[in-house]
Amino acid sequence: TLLFLLFSFWVMMRRAFASEKCVVCVHKHYSVEDWAAFKLEAPQVMQYMAVSAGSSEADFEKLGAILAACPEVSTICLDVANGYSEAFVSAVQRTRASFPSATIFAGNVVTPEMTEQLILSGADVVKVGIGPGSVCTTRKQTGVGYPQLSAVLECAEAAHGMGGHIISDGGCTCPGDFSKAFGAGADFIMAGGMFAGHDESGGDLVEKDGGKWFKSFYGMSSSVAMKKHVGGVAEYRSSEGKAITVPYRGPVLGTLRDILGGIRSTCTYVGAATLEQLPNKTIFIRVSMQVGERGHSFVSIFCLCVC
Repeated sequence: TLLFLLFSFWVMMRRAFASEKCVVCVHKHYSVEDWAAFKLEAPQVMQYMAVSAGSSEADFEKLGAILAACPEVSTICLDVANGYSEAFVSAVQRTRASFPSATIFAGNVVTPEMTEQLILSGADVVKVGIGPGSVCTTRKQTGVGYPQLSAVLECAEAAHGMGGHIISDGGCTCPGDFSKAFGAGADFIMAGGMFAGHDESGGDLVEKDGGKWFKSFYGMSSSVAMKKHVGGVAEYRSSEGKAITVPYRGPVLGTLRDILGGIRSTCTYVGAATLEQLPNKTIFIRVSMQVGERGHSFVSIFCLCVC
């Protein structure tokens, strides 16, 4: 029953995203059999799915098996926490050589120099972001990270100068953050926390605080995720993620459409007919407070203004 429920969540989430022509990067812990079963269940959404892999030999072999079973999938997401290694660069090169017609996402990095290196190695789209995610503790555990908006601004310029693209990965907490990422030059945006807590998200639904409903949510580098997928946290390292509960929010399609609607409205404010025009219509101004709600404020470093 548990496996059926997990499969059902997987199917529902991808169908919701495909209905709005948004891509889902499926984490690497699903098996070849899972992918084959999903293809039978919902073949019409396969073009909006990306298969994820790491940089190990086992990841590469599994990637090949999944793409052989699901040739409709044309996007590969090479996803590691630290893209600053020769092994990862080699993995990108090997993947490009083996799948020349695939669209390859690769990351994560936060500097222009490594963005350029990954594009030269065969990546079409570089994932930018270290530490900004809502359930990521990398900055706290390691002291490593980079302000997300600055990283997007700098890496986008480097990628676009070489004919490549970037994904802003992490840090979005409201629809306006998506608009800011696009305004900074991101070509795609990856988010996790904003899609947690929904019917399709999986996780345990729990009641607390006098009848309020919540759902569990955890980072893929958390001890919870590593115990579930790889047997636990290796002795030589620490967890770089956390497990939390988030308010239950109903169907994910409502949140997705709220984000897309906010982005469309942004474009009307700044006079951009397309997302491609948005960076040229955007300036960023440092502020101390952008939004106030019910006696408290959401502090934002930058706000989007008409140019």
